[in-house]
Amino acid sequence: MAGGLAALLDDIATMAKLAAASVDDVGAAAGRASAKAAGVVVDDTAVTPRYVTGFTPDRELPMIKRITIGSLRNKLLFILPAALLLSQFASWALTPLLMLGGTYLCFEGAEKIWEKVSGHGHDAGDATASMSGDEAEEAMTSGAIRTDFILSSEIMVIALNEVARESLWTRAMTLVIVAIVITIGVYGFVALIVKMDDIGLHLAKQSNGAAQALGNGLVRAMPVLLRWLAIIGTVAMLWVGGHILLVGVDTLGWHPPYALVHHLEEAVRHATGPLGGVLGWLTNTLCSAVVGLAVGAVVVTVLHLVRRGKDEPAEEHPAR
Repeated sequence: MAGGLAALLDDIATMAKLAAASVDDVGAAAGRASAKAAGVVVDDTAVTPRYVTGFTPDRELPMIKRITIGSLRNKLLFILPAALLLSQFASWALTPLLMLGGTYLCFEGAEKIWEKVSGHGHDAGDATASMSGDEAEEAMTSGAIRTDFILSSEIMVIALNEVARESLWTRAMTLVIVAIVITIGVYGFVALIVKMDDIGLHLAKQSNGAAQALGNGLVRAMPVLLRWLAIIGTVAMLWVGGHILLVGVDTLGWHPPYALVHHLEEAVRHATGPLGGVLGWLTNTLCSAVVGLAVGAVVVTVLHLVRRGKDEPAEEHPAR
């Protein structure tokens, strides 16, 4: 009896160690996957605040709450099951899908640069200008959730690609953790951004001079922060999209492009001494961004030509 009990306790201890190791593996995998998806996360953070701009302060947080719930629903109920099925039965499709998403990121980044340079950009609120308050809020929230679906798909596929060789259990738990942590992190930060000016106005009304100075500083910093977030988000899309494409073509068997980038990175790393690690990473990032901009520019040009081709017949042959 004593021997049997000791054996049972030993088995339980072994199972506990395995479970702990599994949890550690999932945590480490989730950390790696989240880091790989950082560029898309930055863009998600940069894009979302514009959807609540122009609404009354009391509606900003409820709108962000609805977008957050929609984002979690996108990731956990739709994208995660599809991604797991894909990884289980058609893992060969992960790289092409990742590259398709990377091309979309390149297009988005290049399109934003084109809109800025050409002055043909449009505000997220233009389409809802003629709507009532409730209709405009519903339209903007739905639009934000649709945009989130695209970005969330990229985040989840990038995360899945990082743990593609792990067990189904590890893949599933990793994606759940990535979905929850990234969603809460992104929209928590977005909520802080959109309420920054309100916090600043509240502090500016205080009698304490230091609080007033801090409040005025926050109010002045808000437009600057949003502007820099937009710039960083654009650069992040080009960098991440370009890097996905470089790694993708290398994985599919065309090695020269990524081999050249890797050679440049190693050359800079060995030539710059103590700063080699940082400068080598910056070299890789810059090359990826250049590739992303080039690919994105091609896609933008093609789409503009297609749109122009569709518009021209209507102009040449007006209705009689």
